[in-house]
Amino acid sequence: MAEEQGKGRIIKVSGPLVVAAGLDDPRMYDLVRVGRERLMGEVIELRGDEASVQVYEETGGLGPGDPVFTTGMPLSVELGPGLIESIYDGVQRPLNLLFDKAGNYITRGMEMPGLSRDKKWEFVPIVKAGDEVVEGDILGTVQESPVLEHRIMVPAGVGGRVQDIKGGSYTVTDVIATVGEGSDAAQVTMMQKWPVRRGRPFKKKLAPYAPLTTGQRVIDTFFPVAKGGTACVPGPFGSGKTVIQHQIAKWADADVILFIGCGERGNEMTEVLIEFPELIDPHSGEPLMKRTVLIANTSNMPVAAREASVYTGITIAEYFRDMGYQVALQADSTSRWAEAMREISGRLEEMPGEEGYPAYLGTRIAAFYERAGLVQCKCSGERVGSVTVVGAVSPPGGDLSEPVTQATLRVVKVFWGLEDKLAFRRHFPAINWLISYSLYINKVSEMWAELVDPSFKELRDLAMSLLQQESELEEIVRLIGVEALSSRERLVMEGAKSVREDFLQQNAFDDVDTFTSLEKQFLLLRLIMTFYEEAGKAIAADVEIGDVLAIPECEEIAHAKFISEENLNEFDVLERKVTEAIGGLIERKAEEEAEEKVPEGA
Repeated sequence: MAEEQGKGRIIKVSGPLVVAAGLDDPRMYDLVRVGRERLMGEVIELRGDEASVQVYEETGGLGPGDPVFTTGMPLSVELGPGLIESIYDGVQRPLNLLFDKAGNYITRGMEMPGLSRDKKWEFVPIVKAGDEVVEGDILGTVQESPVLEHRIMVPAGVGGRVQDIKGGSYTVTDVIATVGEGSDAAQVTMMQKWPVRRGRPFKKKLAPYAPLTTGQRVIDTFFPVAKGGTACVPGPFGSGKTVIQHQIAKWADADVILFIGCGERGNEMTEVLIEFPELIDPHSGEPLMKRTVLIANTSNMPVAAREASVYTGITIAEYFRDMGYQVALQADSTSRWAEAMREISGRLEEMPGEEGYPAYLGTRIAAFYERAGLVQCKCSGERVGSVTVVGAVSPPGGDLSEPVTQATLRVVKVFWGLEDKLAFRRHFPAINWLISYSLYINKVSEMWAELVDPSFKELRDLAMSLLQQESELEEIVRLIGVEALSSRERLVMEGAKSVREDFLQQNAFDDVDTFTSLEKQFLLLRLIMTFYEEAGKAIAADVEIGDVLAIPECEEIAHAKFISEENLNEFDVLERKVTEAIGGLIERKAEEEAEEKVPEGA
């Protein structure tokens, strides 16, 4: 706990906003303690002698005259061994420890350090006394979990010659090294503190290029996000935003996963807390929690704490990025954070912007997403890490023109537009392929060519073209019926239907279909496109479209997505069967035509 420096008094209480007077030299975003229960708050406005404080706990019972204590320090998070597998509230209090201490309901004013002061970690130095180090260099490592090595870095503003460094078993507050000389020497512990509203420094930001593989076909193949990129998932209630975010958190090929529940319903967060410890990570075979940090801020928790949870999450993500890890952060949902900003702004009596949101809404959202990125880390060597941010947006009634969605779309490079019509048709993920887009597709497709096959992008573009042609033909079908279409147009409709139902549709609750590797995605799409191309040859040879669709291999294509990752050779077998079956139809047609041409009695 930061030491209290000055004492003021409350002069006004308005929900989560408290106005205090008489504070000793308050600064913007300073952490303060409010009332006799010492509730956590943050200075968000200064007017003369008065400071407006955003309180991150329930303010019932506070009144004018109650004390307010300043700490002189900004709201900060503790960074060090012990973050992985932790479940925090919005201000980095461990929820499991709060439960042990207070039961089902968090008592107001409870203080709990983010990292355990008692647990000992085995520190293994990788530098020695006499070595020169700079800010961000790795002093040593701690095996935090079976799948994650925690790298202890030289803190910001520290550098010079290592005077001494010692391996062994230590708590996060024990001194493990002395760096620098004379009065500039710094005692380094395994724990750092960092203010949440300030981005951690880096050498250089790079252009993202490698795909973040999520195992979700509509995302990975059609609208991919790159490592270090940004994406948003807007959609109305019931369209599957949370399930998509859960799927990305479960299966993304990132080193570290951060999941922020920002003002979400308690049952959704409960599902995360129950499921994640039981899930097995497909990349390591260990429980998924061994590389995950959860921040749970539910809708019944104080509104103002939603803002803290977003900044706490991105700061922890940047810390692991600085170690050289690929981090995937899910924020569900940024609309709840925006609602918190709207409430505080209203209580501050600021001039409202569109739909009552503050005028600075777009700036705040942009500042959050801009902390994502692929960067060269600050250190003496060449270390690269990334933070990928996927934010869910909950527009009222699914209206994508509302301010939060529009402010988000101005910043992010990937848009996965969810549609309730698709959800009602039980098509999940309910991402509308006609309005969604990814600005990373060209860069990512270069990696596809290296990792999977050079023709991957070409196949994807052909499938996308089919879906667009289908949308144009649907208007004709609605007006005059499918019978009015030519055989070629009917084939387009059938090909697009196969892409939709056999490729884009995916069952998150099926053991096999929940995750699809990039290689399997390519093979499945190639199988569907092979059928379409071979069927096109058959149509050109005057084979009836009904005969083409009646081959038994069509049924096998529909079930191909349930082929397990261990049996991918079955795709080649099925592809050959499709080619042979349609080839047989073409041959029979040719024979029939030849027979018809033979004159009678010849």
